[in-house]
Amino acid sequence: MGVRELTYGEAVREAIAEEMRRDPRVFLIGEDVAEAGHPFKTLLGLVDEFGTKRIIDTPISEPGYAGIGVGAAMTGMRPIVDVMFGDFITLTMDQMVNQAAKAHYMSGGKIKVPIVFRTTLGATRRSAAQHSQSLHAWVSHVPGLKVALPSGPYEAKGLMKTAIRDDSPVVIFEDKMMYRVKGPVPDDDYTIPFGVAEVKREGRDVTIVATSSMVDVALGAAKKLDEVGISAEVIDPRTTWPLDKDALIDSAKKTSRAIVVDEGYERYGVTAEIASVIADGAFYYLDAPVKRVGAMDVPVPFSPVLEDLTVPNDQRVFEIARDLCQKK
Repeated sequence: MGVRELTYGEAVREAIAEEMRRDPRVFLIGEDVAEAGHPFKTLLGLVDEFGTKRIIDTPISEPGYAGIGVGAAMTGMRPIVDVMFGDFITLTMDQMVNQAAKAHYMSGGKIKVPIVFRTTLGATRRSAAQHSQSLHAWVSHVPGLKVALPSGPYEAKGLMKTAIRDDSPVVIFEDKMMYRVKGPVPDDDYTIPFGVAEVKREGRDVTIVATSSMVDVALGAAKKLDEVGISAEVIDPRTTWPLDKDALIDSAKKTSRAIVVDEGYERYGVTAEIASVIADGAFYYLDAPVKRVGAMDVPVPFSPVLEDLTVPNDQRVFEIARDLCQKK
């Protein structure tokens, strides 16, 4: 199997193109997705190959085109609904939470909704409070939805292909700050199964569970921890639902300490859920409480200096891990 270097954005585009060639039922709908190629230019060229009947520009009406997608999925198509900023899922929540997530259950299994809601998360782009939030915890809370958070180009392609092929509604959050990040992507067709975490780095002293771009933050912290004699294990859950609880618990049992890092708001967030899973499953193995590192509980500032303070960074994770391991 050959491997190439692709950017995160190129990996997403390649996944969508391959799945559209493979399955004529797949189409993409959203704002500025056709000739404009998306505000982040991740879809450039798709309309040239597939035309405007499969790459469909819509008016500025997230509830409207989300509803079109849900209806199309119920009647046999496999739509990708592009919501350009994760903040805008506030407008699609009824279709996602009350329609897509419920139809299979309310129909006694007769209706399937094979739809992908593709959107973004991540701050530090200087996009202010209405375009910078990481709201993946909201949909992770809802039975009937699957939620994926790619941490790099390899994951971006593999998880997208899995999402498109899944018969359930999937919400996939791409970190908007990572679209130009490069990484190895196999030439051959591949998928990444949902609910299977990956150990990004083996370690002995502390487990760092990190999501999306926070995986790179955790790996940066792990390098700093090496310098003070602490061996950190870094785990990427890849999906917040289904969640690979066993992998997280087993790692915490091995290291006896755990930190959870996520860019969503810390209160009532992904860090709380994963910390609870670890505390419950590894309680008798833990030498210290599970620590959480999330975004500050404030609207994301426009000021660059203030915005950077709200998001977890490798130095902060390093300091928490060092203290947890009682190293000064």
